[in-house]
Amino acid sequence: MLSAGQVQSQLSPQLEAKVTDPHFKLAPGYLKQADLPDSLLLLGAPPAKDSAAFARDEEARQAAAAIKESARWLQARQDADLVFPRPAQNYSCALGVKIEEASTPVIYRMMQRLLTDAGLSTYGVKNKYQRVRPFALHQEGTCTPGDEDLLRNDGSYPSGHTAAGWAWALVLAQINPERSNELLARGLSFGQSRVVCNAHWQSDVDAGRVMGAATVARLQSEAAFQADILAAQQELARAKTIQGNERLNCAVESAALS
Repeated sequence: MLSAGQVQSQLSPQLEAKVTDPHFKLAPGYLKQADLPDSLLLLGAPPAKDSAAFARDEEARQAAAAIKESARWLQARQDADLVFPRPAQNYSCALGVKIEEASTPVIYRMMQRLLTDAGLSTYGVKNKYQRVRPFALHQEGTCTPGDEDLLRNDGSYPSGHTAAGWAWALVLAQINPERSNELLARGLSFGQSRVVCNAHWQSDVDAGRVMGAATVARLQSEAAFQADILAAQQELARAKTIQGNERLNCAVESAALS
């Protein structure tokens, strides 16, 4: 796994990436740095403070504040954790099988690699604009207080969590089309958790989904990625057989996201 400092040293000058998010201790991605989608080309600037788009951001922040400490807020706190195995656990119910390093190593490793590619795709714009996060602007808290000092120095726009979460949903749906609706719904809720946490604005999340989708689109032409898709589909079929009638404990997650 690469540290944030090692990742920073390998990034191309074009991306001007300074990886300050504490979550980014990364496995090697599929893409070379020069092949990452360029957020500077794909995204515009974040909303200006006097714009209708920023008013929408504030409305979403206030709505999220009303559900603090709820089951949905607690789920958002779990979604904030990008240290594996938590992300694999977060997508297991949507996939319909347990995603584990021991039993589904291909899928597990793909998720780790996607985190790298999708997450790093956001840093061109992040570092250019250094948008202040909602909790910092309003002197409030988040669902992960221990991360707040570091997040204050990591640009809010676009959301790297959301880029990774949407990439996971799209790729897992490619692996298991029968569960595509459930997986895409989970990808949407994963991004919205960043608003619930007060860590990102709604427009950060919207832009993060763009970068997640752009990353997955680019990956389709990578031979190593395509080979892993085939291996993951075979692995999924075996996992369904092995896990059989073993039921995932999804009641808490389902209630929180309903």
